[in-house]
Amino acid sequence: MKVIASSLRKNNIVDIDGRLYAILVANNIHPGKGTPVTQLDMRRLSDGVKVSERYRTTEMVERATVEDRDHTFLYNDGEGYHFMNIENYDQITVQEDLIGEQAAYLAPEMKVILSMHEGNAVGIELPARVTLEVTDTEPALKGQTASSSYKPAMLSNGVRTNVPPHIAPGTRIVVMTVDGSYVERAKD
Repeated sequence: MKVIASSLRKNNIVDIDGRLYAILVANNIHPGKGTPVTQLDMRRLSDGVKVSERYRTTEMVERATVEDRDHTFLYNDGEGYHFMNIENYDQITVQEDLIGEQAAYLAPEMKVILSMHEGNAVGIELPARVTLEVTDTEPALKGQTASSSYKPAMLSNGVRTNVPPHIAPGTRIVVMTVDGSYVERAKD
C-alpha cells in the first residue's frame, strides 16, 4: 500500500526495493525556504543494518502490510524468545536482535503485540508501563527536597534508572518500557 512519506511513524514497516525496513525515527522537516522533507532513520529487518533516507513529504512510499497480533511471552533460551498466540495457541520464536533493549522488560506471561509480515515477526510492542522492584539505591540524604532531585537505583531486571529520594530498596515502582524512566510508586 502506497502512503505519503509524511504519514510514516516510528515502528511502521516499509518496503523499499523489495527489502523490509522498520522505522526507528521519522522527522518531518519544514525549512523556511524550499520543499518540506521527511527524514527516516530505519533498520533493515533482514540483517539489522541502519539506514537514513530523506523523502519529499508528498513522495509515495510502499508501506508493508503488517498484522498486529496479541501474544503472550513464555520464556527465552538459546534459540530466542518464545511467544504464544492468544487466539490459536501457536508458538513463535523471535530472535534477540528484533527485541533489542526491550528484552530487559519482558516477564513470563506478559501480553505483547507482535507485528507479523508473511508469517514472520518483524516488530514487537510491549506494554507502556511495567512494575519492577528496586533492588539497590543510595540512602536519602537528610534535608534533600523531593522537588526535581533524583538518585540512581538498580531495578530487579538489571536496568538502572533515577528515582525520587523517598524510594528505598524493596519498593515496587512503575517504569516506562520505552526509556526506563520512573513514573510512580506501585499501588499493589
